[in-house]
Amino acid sequence: MSDPMNVLAPEHRRLRIGDAWRDAAGGATFAVEDPATGKTIAEVADADVADGLAALDAASKAMAQWAATPPRKRSELLTATYRALTERSEQVARLITLEMGKPLAEARAEVAYGAEFFRWFAEEAVRVEGRYNTAPAGGYRILTVPKPVGPCVFVTPWNFPLAMGARKIAPALAAGCTTITKPASQTPLTMLLLARIMEEVGVPPGVVNIVTTERAGEVVSALLADRRTRKLSFTGSTEVGRVLLRQAADNVLRTSMELGGNAALIVCADADLDVAIDGAMVAKMRNIGESCIAANRIYVEEPVREEFTARFAERMGALSVGHGLDDGVDVGALIDEASVTKIDELVADAVDRGARVLVGGERPDGPGHFYPPTVLADVPEDARMLQAEIFGPVAPIISFTSDEEVIAKANDTEHGLVGYVFTRDLQRALRFTEGLETGMLGINRGLISDPSAPFGGVKQSGIGKEGSHEGILEYLDVTYAAIDLP
Repeated sequence: MSDPMNVLAPEHRRLRIGDAWRDAAGGATFAVEDPATGKTIAEVADADVADGLAALDAASKAMAQWAATPPRKRSELLTATYRALTERSEQVARLITLEMGKPLAEARAEVAYGAEFFRWFAEEAVRVEGRYNTAPAGGYRILTVPKPVGPCVFVTPWNFPLAMGARKIAPALAAGCTTITKPASQTPLTMLLLARIMEEVGVPPGVVNIVTTERAGEVVSALLADRRTRKLSFTGSTEVGRVLLRQAADNVLRTSMELGGNAALIVCADADLDVAIDGAMVAKMRNIGESCIAANRIYVEEPVREEFTARFAERMGALSVGHGLDDGVDVGALIDEASVTKIDELVADAVDRGARVLVGGERPDGPGHFYPPTVLADVPEDARMLQAEIFGPVAPIISFTSDEEVIAKANDTEHGLVGYVFTRDLQRALRFTEGLETGMLGINRGLISDPSAPFGGVKQSGIGKEGSHEGILEYLDVTYAAIDLP
């Protein structure tokens, strides 16, 4: 097994600011660990406020020239990034697995998904349009001109260390914005590698800046307080999102917030159970369940509850657990010990309230942050896991008897990111589409993420959309000119 760290030289484990790879101003570093072993795999620069503002200096200085770069040129650089990621997919995937823990097959899928954002927005870069038309009352013309919003600050999570950065950087660059990305401290290496790849394909200095830090609060706060910052995009918990929104309000920043989820997956009695079980496995276990769009609550209509539960538990119990780089592993390590402890406590709470463990339910001995695929039946409504975001390989199953009942239960949460419905009745599917309070919905499908589709939630699951044509609009302001022309 080759060493994934060989793809990221020590000089590229530092801050990427302007045209330089540099140490933190104070010389501090922090450790990045392999969650499957708990061992340190790298030391990276630990930026402070001065470093963050230096990155903003670089982004601000590069802004005018990048905005003036012809859209076709920006498009070609994004296409080159897509091709480079595709060509180096195995290297990037192995690094993702090493620092994040997911199985290698999942990491390869993330590289393909993340790369696709660069291809999609390479195509969108040349399709940014304004309009020119006669005012309805006549006498003058209306001209609208889209313009890049300006330097953008991105705060990205650890669960998709490539894709979540790509989903923000690609549309920003396509629109003509410069960027500063603060990746999660658990998984900074993949974003540093992306910056290196984009440097190699010719993205100009100052357009993509990467600031790694364990002092995220103070660094990001300083960036948001600076009037040169014009846009914030954050993916993470609702709790942190609320804090950032309050800080962004002081300078009235444009914001895109992709926050927490509490997805309900609904299996109707008329569903094709083979399709429903396959879909539930994807919706629950993609990325080890460490996903904001993971199925958090599985509601099964009473006539098929027993059969679905038994078959689903059998599939979950057959999954293999181990180091993500090992052959045949289906479920890798969770990101850290806090995640394992949280999940263990949620399972214990559900069991104390009357839930039955069908498979899993006990953390294994030994090194690494592992938790087995777990299925709980007869989960009571007051179990904490039905309101908390589990973020791991645990599936609570709850029965229902009517559409009205399950829609009310599914909507009984502050979140509204995604839902899943399995039914062969078209009218029923449409009723769920209209009745569920979510920004996205999978109908007979457990995988809904696609760069060509608008990703985003409602309620306290976020603001704005990422991906699709809507994704580039988040990075554009519109100037309207009224032109006198009798």
